Amino acid sequence: MASWLGGLGSGLGQSLGQVGDSLSSLTGQISSFTKDILLEGAEEVGDAATELHVSNSRLREIESINAAQKFENDRLKKVCSDLEEKHEAAELQIKQLSIEYRNQLQQKEVEISHLKARQNALQEQLQKVQTAAQTAQLGAGVLPPATASASYVPGVRHSSGFEGDDMDFGDIIWSQQEINRLSNEVSRLESEVDHWKQIAVSSKVQGTNDAEQSEICKLQNIVKELKQNLSQEIDEHQHELSVLQDAHRQKLVEISRRHREELSEYEERIEELENRLQQDGVSTDAMDDSKITEQKKNAQSLQGGKAEELQVEDEIRELNHKLSSAKAENENLLKEQELAKLEKIQLAQDYEKLKYEFSVLQRSVAEQDALLNKQEKLQSKTSLPQDVVRLQQALSEAENEIARLSSLNQGLEKELTSAQHKHENILSPNTEDQNSELNQLRQDLERKEHELDESIAERETLIAELEELDKQNQEATQHMITLKEQLSKQHTETDNIIKQLKFDVDSERKKVSELEIEKMKIIKELDSQKEKLSQCSYALNDLHITKQQLQDNIKNLQEQLRKAQDYNSHSKKEIGELQQRLKEREEELHVSLSKLTEKSNEESNYACQDLILKEREVEIAKLQNDISENKQVNEHLEKSLSDLRRENGKLIAAIEELKQELSDTISEKNKVYLEKDTVVEALKMEKRQLESELNQAEKRLLEQAHKYKQTIEELSNARSMDTTALQLEHERLVKLHQEKDFKIAELKSSIEQMETDHQETKEMLTTSLGGQKQLTDLLKEKEVFIEKYKNEALQVKQELEEYMKVSKKQDVFKQNLEEKDRSLAVMKEENNHLKEEIERLKDQQSRSTPVVEPKTLDIIIELESEVTQLKMIRNNLEEEIEVHKKTIEDQNQTTVKLQQSLQEQRKEIDESRFQCEQMNVTHERLFLEKDEEIKNLQKTIEQIKTQLHKERQIIQTDSSDLFQETKVQTLNGENGNEKHDLSKAEIERLVKGIKEREMEIKLLNEKNVSLSQQIDQLSKDEVGKLTRIIQEKDLEIQALNARVSSASYRQDVLGLQQQLQAYVREREQVLAVLSEKTRENSQLKTEYRNIMDMVAAKEAALVRLQEENQKLSNRSENSSQDMSRETIQNLSRIIREKDIEIDALSQKCQTLLTVLQTSSTGADNGSGGVNSNQFEELLQERDKLKQQVKKMEEWKQQVITTVQNMQHESAHLQEELHKLQAQISVESDSTSKLQVDYNGLIQSYEQNEKKLKSFSQELAQVQHSIGQLYNTKDLLLSKLDLVSPSLVAASTISQLSSVQHSPPEVLSDECKLLQNELEQLKKKLQEKESTIRTLQENNQRLSDSVATASEIERKSQEGTESEMRQIKEKHDVLQKSLREKDILIKSKSDQLLSVSENLSNKENENELLKQAVTNLKERNLILEMDIRKLKEENENIVARCREKETEFRALQETNMQFSMMLKEKEFESHSMKEKALAFEKLLKEKEQGKTGELNQLLNEVKSMQEKAVTFQQERDQVMVALKQKQMESSALQSEVQHLHEKEQRLNQELERLRNHLLEMEDSYTREALAAEDREVKLRKKVLILEEKLVSSSTAVENASHQASLQVESLQEQLNLVTKQRDETVMQLTISQDQVKQYALSLANLQMVLEQFQQEEKALYSAELERHQKQSAEWKKKAENLEEKVVSLQESLEEANTALDAASRLTEQLDIKEEQIEELKKEGEIRKEMLEDVQNKLMNLMNSTEGKVDKLLMRNLFIGHFHTPKNKRLEVLRLMGSILGIKKEELDQLLSEEQRGVTRWVTGWLGGGAGSKSVPSTPLRPTQQNIFNSSFSELFVKFLETESRPGLPPPKLSVHDMKPLGAAGTGKTSSTPSKSQMQDSAVSAVGRRPDANPFLAPRSAAVPLITPASSSGHLLMKPISDALPTFTPLPVSPDASAGAVLKDLLKQ
Repeated sequence: MASWLGGLGSGLGQSLGQVGDSLSSLTGQISSFTKDILLEGAEEVGDAATELHVSNSRLREIESINAAQKFENDRLKKVCSDLEEKHEAAELQIKQLSIEYRNQLQQKEVEISHLKARQNALQEQLQKVQTAAQTAQLGAGVLPPATASASYVPGVRHSSGFEGDDMDFGDIIWSQQEINRLSNEVSRLESEVDHWKQIAVSSKVQGTNDAEQSEICKLQNIVKELKQNLSQEIDEHQHELSVLQDAHRQKLVEISRRHREELSEYEERIEELENRLQQDGVSTDAMDDSKITEQKKNAQSLQGGKAEELQVEDEIRELNHKLSSAKAENENLLKEQELAKLEKIQLAQDYEKLKYEFSVLQRSVAEQDALLNKQEKLQSKTSLPQDVVRLQQALSEAENEIARLSSLNQGLEKELTSAQHKHENILSPNTEDQNSELNQLRQDLERKEHELDESIAERETLIAELEELDKQNQEATQHMITLKEQLSKQHTETDNIIKQLKFDVDSERKKVSELEIEKMKIIKELDSQKEKLSQCSYALNDLHITKQQLQDNIKNLQEQLRKAQDYNSHSKKEIGELQQRLKEREEELHVSLSKLTEKSNEESNYACQDLILKEREVEIAKLQNDISENKQVNEHLEKSLSDLRRENGKLIAAIEELKQELSDTISEKNKVYLEKDTVVEALKMEKRQLESELNQAEKRLLEQAHKYKQTIEELSNARSMDTTALQLEHERLVKLHQEKDFKIAELKSSIEQMETDHQETKEMLTTSLGGQKQLTDLLKEKEVFIEKYKNEALQVKQELEEYMKVSKKQDVFKQNLEEKDRSLAVMKEENNHLKEEIERLKDQQSRSTPVVEPKTLDIIIELESEVTQLKMIRNNLEEEIEVHKKTIEDQNQTTVKLQQSLQEQRKEIDESRFQCEQMNVTHERLFLEKDEEIKNLQKTIEQIKTQLHKERQIIQTDSSDLFQETKVQTLNGENGNEKHDLSKAEIERLVKGIKEREMEIKLLNEKNVSLSQQIDQLSKDEVGKLTRIIQEKDLEIQALNARVSSASYRQDVLGLQQQLQAYVREREQVLAVLSEKTRENSQLKTEYRNIMDMVAAKEAALVRLQEENQKLSNRSENSSQDMSRETIQNLSRIIREKDIEIDALSQKCQTLLTVLQTSSTGADNGSGGVNSNQFEELLQERDKLKQQVKKMEEWKQQVITTVQNMQHESAHLQEELHKLQAQISVESDSTSKLQVDYNGLIQSYEQNEKKLKSFSQELAQVQHSIGQLYNTKDLLLSKLDLVSPSLVAASTISQLSSVQHSPPEVLSDECKLLQNELEQLKKKLQEKESTIRTLQENNQRLSDSVATASEIERKSQEGTESEMRQIKEKHDVLQKSLREKDILIKSKSDQLLSVSENLSNKENENELLKQAVTNLKERNLILEMDIRKLKEENENIVARCREKETEFRALQETNMQFSMMLKEKEFESHSMKEKALAFEKLLKEKEQGKTGELNQLLNEVKSMQEKAVTFQQERDQVMVALKQKQMESSALQSEVQHLHEKEQRLNQELERLRNHLLEMEDSYTREALAAEDREVKLRKKVLILEEKLVSSSTAVENASHQASLQVESLQEQLNLVTKQRDETVMQLTISQDQVKQYALSLANLQMVLEQFQQEEKALYSAELERHQKQSAEWKKKAENLEEKVVSLQESLEEANTALDAASRLTEQLDIKEEQIEELKKEGEIRKEMLEDVQNKLMNLMNSTEGKVDKLLMRNLFIGHFHTPKNKRLEVLRLMGSILGIKKEELDQLLSEEQRGVTRWVTGWLGGGAGSKSVPSTPLRPTQQNIFNSSFSELFVKFLETESRPGLPPPKLSVHDMKPLGAAGTGKTSSTPSKSQMQDSAVSAVGRRPDANPFLAPRSAAVPLITPASSSGHLLMKPISDALPTFTPLPVSPDASAGAVLKDLLKQ
């Protein structure tokens, strides 16, 4: 089972599967188990009580299994939920990471694509420029025509994307390096392009302006190089700046985070230590080495933590230094930027000059485009930034080149036309030369067209660059604007802050003086409050004691209530059980009564039954007594229940009152706390705000200083520029600057002084507040004092709330601003992405389908409209931000006022806050203590409950067993009394044992209570001592602080503060030690309780074991081997069920797999049609699905492995089962080896319990069977006595029959039949006699065997009783030793179990985590592989696309060539036809004789043919050119549309830039005006400051004088302080000595503990060895007992077989005896019948021959008239048949009778004259009343009335007899007649009516012979030969009278 469960726990899938399966398998188990139990009960158990016991035991087993299964289910569910939560968390983390990495990847790829695009464009430009230069040189004739264009293409490394989602920092750095490298390449290529352009220009215009052009080119190169350098430097500076800022921010964030975390950790530790100190006292009883080491480690960690804090502070200082240096660098960079701007301005001026020169040159160039003029106008109008101008100039150059190329093209066309004219003029001689020239011209044309295309491409690239530069320019301008705004704001803020700081300095000085006065007052108040505190503490202690008493009372009452409820439930159960037993007893009573009634008739024969009846009556009486006692008990229980309910109601009412009081007090406290908390939070907020403002002020001052430095530098620059006028202003400004610097320095120093003063005051406040912390309980007394300040506090609160609202609004606005900024940035990025996508889509659409272009235009328009809207929103937001800033400034001013008012009330609120905090802390501690106490008490109560419940269960089981035993003993005759005595003794012993256990439990509870009280007292005393010590220390510290506060020398103060801190640390260490002591104390308490519980459980288990051992020893010899078989069967069943469960689990796992696969496939199918935009989403989905599939495969593998493991385990279990069935002894040895641990022993004991129960059941059965055997033996003996006389009777009957066998010859056929039957009966009797002899022999053997068995049983019982006594004595001795050892072993085993369980759980968790990690790694690898594959596929696809495009182009070209060839062929065919016609004409003309004309015509034809060929070629070429032109025109159209859109965008951006420039100019003018105003203000301030300087100098002199006086007073104070310091040092040394003593005591305690542990270990080991020996002995004894059981079982089986045979024999004997008795009776009757028949025959022969009965004739005659007329013929025929008239004569008479009646009557009367008078029998009333009934019915009834003689008629033989209704069957059971019942009533009195098979039915046959004694009837007398004889007819009782008559008539 363990391995099975372990296998299940290995995988998540299995745990999922088991949750459902375990329930189903459980239900299946229970159902199958119950069925088996029912079947076994029906087969094996006969007794009701034993059945009940078996069912109860089975039920308990099932319940235990159920509970175990439920527990496992719950555990698995918990595990499953935990794993699912972990899985979800991991998935979320992975998703977030993947999303972040993907975003980064996309950004980087976009940047790379941009750079690649730029690089490609530049490379193309380079190539074009080179080709242009070469063509130009070819045209001029400088270079030869064979020079090829050398295209410089540097190898660019194409990054195949990042591998996987997880981008490392290294990857980011690499991407940045790649970007930098690409940008450098771009710049280099741009420089090369410029160079080639210059060469092209120089080659074009060589002769005219060589010198000027060279100068211009040089200047342009210089300008471009400078610009490039500038841009590179700016980029580098910005990059460095951003990197530094990012690094600095990261460091700051990390350091601050660490610092906060450490601070929070230390605060939590301090709070925990304080709580523990106040919760529990220090228990100095027992401490381990490990705990002391832990304390030391904690102390070291605290010291280390403080050291870390110091390190963190040092790091913060270093970072501040670095920050300042970074700021300085930033300022330097700003200066460099300004210099660069100046250089830029100069360059712009140079550029404008160069532009002017270039415009002069442009005028010389022919025809310019209209677009250029427009753009130049726009440029002249708008003063764009320098970068824009540069790009426009580049555009203009490109356009100039286009114009030049167009002019060249036109010239070439002119030349072409002139050449064509010449060609037309000059014919055949110069055709070849002209063709070559034409080809050259065409080549030139194609080159020119190429150049045109290249120039267009250049123009596009330039436009793209322009757009990018525009974006950069916008960003730069925005950055500048923001910087300026920030600087202006900072300037204003610094002015405000300087004012505030001055104001604060004054106010704080005042406050310091006030605080000193208030401090003196507080010290006085402190003394008074301490006295009050002590009083309050006493009062509180009293209250706590009362509260504890109340809680104890409540707990006791609750315990009583629970006990009562438990007792109630038990009593109810017992009542139910008793009722069930009552019902069973009543049923048994009914059964016994019925049996008694049956056996009351047989009392004379059986004397044994009287005894049984008496015993039954005794049992009934006992049961009635039990019932009455139970009723009384029930009544008592009901009374006690009602009393308990009343008490419960009272208790509940009391608890509710207490709860209400508690809730009231808690609500009041909560209100107070809430008020205090709000005030405290408000103060904290103010403090933080003030600190933040101070920091801001410092930053602003630094920034101002930097600004002033910059202004100085600018002034120095200005001074160098203009000397005379500026020098004076510069000097004046420098002076002003110096003065301001001095003032700033003074202000800084004053601020520093204020800060130090502030820190001192803070420290003073903290120390004073530390002293005040102990005044928490004086809240009630101080409420009067607080009420005075409540009104002020309310006002402050209102002001604070308003301020808080405003601040919240500000925060909301700030957050909105940040969100808007973020959304703006996101929108910008999205815009860029959208633009790129739109361009890409446009390219695709222009290539593939020109139909989609309007859609893209619409999208672009929409996007542009959205961009404009966003810009509008941004402007609005900026306006809102400005408004908010103004409001913030106003609020800052208001806050300054509020702070002034708040600072006056801070002290009071601080006091209240600290009091509140202390109250909170104390109340929390109290609540925690109470909760812990309540929990502990609940635990103890539950444990006691469980113990009581177990004991009661044990008592119940014992009582039931005893009850069964008594029942069995009553059944047994001889051994009854002895066993009864034994059971009584056992009951008394059990009762005594239970009482002793209860006494022990009570004693343990009392000890527990006393120990807990002692611990509480100790803890309280120690806490009290510690608190006093701490109070004394605090008083001393306060006194020192009071003295130190007067002194103003800071160095001494700092030293003292350091010492104080050291004291605080020591105090914290002591507190830590205390807290650990309290912890250990609590742990010891819990351990003690656990041990107590274990002891109780052990005792209960011991009691059970004792009882079970006793039962075993009692019933070991009587028990059989059936139990082992049953256990094996049960095991086999369980294994089968487990196999079924395994199959179910495997099926469930498969179904789960299928479900998951279907779900995954569903998810796969769910993804619909994929568009080009959804490609990335599909890829992501595919990745996810792959991951899911892999997960599922892994799960599947795990499930398969687990299923295989389970299968293996099931196979192993089956093998083990076979082994168990084969070898029980081998199994016991293996189990002893396996179950070394105590758990194994417990399991074996449980198995013994089960075996004992089964043995007890079997013993009961055996005893019952023995009782039955005795009964059967008595019955057999009695029956044997009865059988012997019956045999004698049978022999006499046979002799008589042989004598009277020869009947006279007069007998009819009936006599012969009877003789045959008699012969058959004789044969049967002989057979019966032989069988009876064999049975008698068997019976004798059985009786001998039974007697021997009973003697053996008696001997064995006596032997077992003696052995039992010895075993019991040994058992008592062993029990005492076992109790002690079990307690120790159980505790250790439980500890081991818990540790092992924890370990296993941890290992399982680790394994699961490892699996999860490996799975994640595999997933990552798979993802990386997939991404690589996808990238490779993408690259392959791109390559294929390119190949396809090239193939397509080649095919188009070949198609064109083929079309040309076709046209040529057609033309040739046409020309051939014309030639043919011409030849025909010539032939005709020849015939006519016109030869001269023919020659002319031939010449003309040839010339025309040549012309036609040339024209055809020209036409073909023109057609090809036309098609190319069409293609180009379509491309150009698309490009034109693109350009139009770009122009629109550019126009919009130009308008925006204009607006922006206007705004910038306005802002600059405003700033200039503001600067002027500031200068005026600053000058005024300078004058005021000069005046103040003069006054301050005088004040300084006065102050120095006062300082000298103060120094003297301070020196005196210093002397006092030094004395105090010496005293404190002394105290420190004393405290250190105490600490050392504590350490020594701790070490001693450790030593003692170690010794104690060693002793315990030794004890445990010794006791374990003893226990093992004892267990071995017990096992040997058990084996012996099992062997005995086996032998007994064999003997029992033999006895059972013998019993079965005996029972069968007895049944057969009963049947045979009955048959014999019946045969005897029949023989006697037959004898009588034979004698009567002989007499009657003789009489008949003598007396009556041919006589008719008068009465019969009379009845027939009367009946004739009574019958209806229809049926009278039948009556007449019957009469005729009786009278012996023939049928023919009857027919004649009847026919005559129809004619007349008179004749028939006369004949009848005449015929009846000779009849004699017979006495008349009176008619029955039935016959008189029934007139309408038929004659046949009446005749039948008559026969019935007449067939009732005294003796029965002769009967048929047994074998010939057949029952009615079943004529063919040979069964011998039927209902007897009344007469026979009467006859046989004497012989068979007590028998049932349907047990006699030899009685004939009533209407079986008509009696033919009547005995002589009865009144003779004619029909009953012997019949003469003349009369007809009736054979006996078997008639069914259901057959009608008519049917009978018909049968009679047929005969």
